[in-house]
Amino acid sequence: MRAVRTAFEENFRERGELGAAVTVLVGGRTAVDLWGGWADAARTRRWERETLVNVWSTGKGPTALCAHLLADRGLLDLDAPVAAYWPEFAAAGKDGVLVRHLLAHRAGLAGLREPHSLEQAYDWELTCSRLAATAPWWEPGTRSGYHTLTYGHLVGEVVRRITGLLPGEFLAREVTGPLGIDFTIGLPEDQAGRAAELVQPPPPAASDHGALRARMPPLVLAALGNPPIDGADANTPEWRAAHLPAANGHGTARAVAALYGVLAGDRGVLSPGAAERVREGQGRCHDLVLGIGIPFETELGLGVWLSGEHGSYGPNPRAYGHDGFGGSFGLADPDAGISVGYVMNRMGPDLADDPRKRALIEAVYASLGTGA
Repeated sequence: MRAVRTAFEENFRERGELGAAVTVLVGGRTAVDLWGGWADAARTRRWERETLVNVWSTGKGPTALCAHLLADRGLLDLDAPVAAYWPEFAAAGKDGVLVRHLLAHRAGLAGLREPHSLEQAYDWELTCSRLAATAPWWEPGTRSGYHTLTYGHLVGEVVRRITGLLPGEFLAREVTGPLGIDFTIGLPEDQAGRAAELVQPPPPAASDHGALRARMPPLVLAALGNPPIDGADANTPEWRAAHLPAANGHGTARAVAALYGVLAGDRGVLSPGAAERVREGQGRCHDLVLGIGIPFETELGLGVWLSGEHGSYGPNPRAYGHDGFGGSFGLADPDAGISVGYVMNRMGPDLADDPRKRALIEAVYASLGTGA
């Protein structure tokens, strides 16, 4: 896959890459494993093979994996009401919200209505209790609206009610620990020395930022700005110590590729039927939250975004993956037998489909087509 190496190097020369890594698995075996650049903005630490980085929403796929594993074992019914596992959740007209609605961002709980600080988001019990008490923003099950931060608490609390473990603990016990996958929700203090420093893109001009916020409907403000989060938060000890399954997964590119491969059925963690269920489309629509930045309809599976006609994860419409804030992504294409993980520390401004991502994905599929 020489084309992938070429695209990876071009990301540094032409697309402003600082430090990054990419891994491609074909048939569960490593076909590409590249890393390079710098782990900090001052360029004093080289990006090493074992460098970890916060992958933001790329961690939503591994969070969804916890639910799929429980469903595969008969411990969770994806078509059951959430309140069957979390009784308090039935408040405020949510008794009909199904588990699959949580996985597909269709629960109507893309953000809390009351102000919720980042410090409060670190409090698992408080955040879950507020989510249980709040009313949906739209009729659950009818549309998708990206659950930016709430996703991890919603899916994760169902996992906790069944297993007694937070999702990161369950993932470590059942998947990453046994398989030796270098990925955690949050970051243990003794691993902080391996973490790359995230570098934010330049902020928009103050006047532009204010005008943009003024045009945003309340739902979008709640989903993307309550609590307000920027890239610098991920460099703090408080963020790393918290349990935020929607946003603070830490791992290597190899770990991301491995976990998206597990979602696709690699390593026998999920049965073939359960792995196929991951990409069960839940209906195309213009996302109620991300629609402000994505000018086309999208479709979610159960915890992942389908590549669809736009080809966000390659030319196979039924391939899938998940982007993370700033540019990281995980991808799986069970039909082609591949999974991909890409992580980086210089954050881009795009909500999805970062140019570095597109270049790498195009190179992967070009390699598959030519045997390069």
